[in-house]
Amino acid sequence: MTPRHFHIARIKIAALIALLVPTIVAAQQREKGDSASAAGIVAGTTSMDVLDNVRKLGAGDRLSYRVVQEKRAPLSLTVTDSGEVEVPLIGRVRAGGRTCRELAEAIKPLLQREYFIHATVIIGLDSASAKSRGTVYVSGQVRSQGSIEIPAEDRLTVSKAILKAGGFAEFSDSKKVKLVRNKPDGKVETTIVDVDAILTKGQIDKDPVLQADDRIIVPRKFINI
Repeated sequence: MTPRHFHIARIKIAALIALLVPTIVAAQQREKGDSASAAGIVAGTTSMDVLDNVRKLGAGDRLSYRVVQEKRAPLSLTVTDSGEVEVPLIGRVRAGGRTCRELAEAIKPLLQREYFIHATVIIGLDSASAKSRGTVYVSGQVRSQGSIEIPAEDRLTVSKAILKAGGFAEFSDSKKVKLVRNKPDGKVETTIVDVDAILTKGQIDKDPVLQADDRIIVPRKFINI
């Protein structure tokens, strides 16, 4: 490798590190609940693309909030029991059930409507609430039907909820599990989840993360004799 090629390679590696570090640090912050790291990320990040888009926010969560164009230090926001945050300039905005990125994307057009031509909204989780994230309901062909609490620091998925309900009953159809969710616009969304593929083939990317009030319905398998 010539000195010139070596120099170019070093530049590419440095650029790659610059892109990956915010995402890696954000992931570490989610796992460890490191509030100092969260504040640092919000203060130093200028891209909404690196914001967490996995963990759903809930009552009691404390957030760091900054609008890049304001050139001010991050502010602290707390998700209320009703699932809202009080955002400067625009008032209350629903945060519960949204990720940090989804919340930032919801706030962005509200700010641009009256206060900014372009607003870059940065939000990070400072500390997670110890409160339950809500309740989901499992019914149908499982060993123990009923409600399941979503732990404060756990990504409860469809397969995990079924396991918490004692697993599948004898004649369950594990390939056609229904996830029923009430959307904010009042519509009801039903998703078919192949839990058999998740548990036997390790297809964890197809295992939806649950939100409060989700309903899981395990149907009975039709057997042709």
